[in-house]
Amino acid sequence: MIILKTPDEIALMAKASRVVAEALEVLKSATKPGVTTDELDRLAEAEIRSRGALPAFKGYRNYPKTLCVSVNEQVVHGIPSKRVLKDGDIVGLDLGAIVGGFYGDSAVTIAVGRIDEKAATLVRVTEESLSLAIQQARVGNRLSDISHAVQQHVEAAGYSVVTEFVGHGIGRQLHEEPQVPNYGKPGQGPRLQPGMVLAIEPMVNMGGSAVRVLDDRWTAVTVDGSLSAHFEHTIAIQPSGPALVLSRL
Repeated sequence: MIILKTPDEIALMAKASRVVAEALEVLKSATKPGVTTDELDRLAEAEIRSRGALPAFKGYRNYPKTLCVSVNEQVVHGIPSKRVLKDGDIVGLDLGAIVGGFYGDSAVTIAVGRIDEKAATLVRVTEESLSLAIQQARVGNRLSDISHAVQQHVEAAGYSVVTEFVGHGIGRQLHEEPQVPNYGKPGQGPRLQPGMVLAIEPMVNMGGSAVRVLDDRWTAVTVDGSLSAHFEHTIAIQPSGPALVLSRL
């Protein structure tokens, strides 16, 4: 687990996260009916490299691409391909970058063209749960206060949180301790300290919480075929007040 202590460390983490945020903004505009997920991947890599950063995912544990693109019932880690996006799809875009040996990581779920009201509500609730979790990321709170905020909001809306995949610490490695589940009782786990950096990432299913991984060994999908949404921010715990959201423009 990294604790940011120097202005240089904070600046590098912030720059890596900003690269991701800027690239995701470009990708959001490009995600339209008729676009292939491979085209989005190529654009993601170009945007990261044009900003003097390196893709964080490409080659990580042999992952073959720069971007994770998860469509509809795909929860996370969808591998870009020749798949053509259609009007009505929802698409999770998950992206990471490296600057000066430090990592940034963020994800959004967006609509392709027009989506129905049920899908739009799932996306909205998932993003809201991330915002509520970030509000709990304060000095003196416990790690599970973040987790509980996600679960409480998601389940109140009638959805399920994914338990097989979790958020994580981030810094000089893409995945560091501690793990940040999206479920749990409040008031448990380590106390949050100034300088801690976390990637908080609710993954929410419209149906049941169960997921399975496809034969490609990466793409996770809902077992019941229901839609899934995913949002993520890299945040830093500050000495006082709310967390600093590094991956927000």
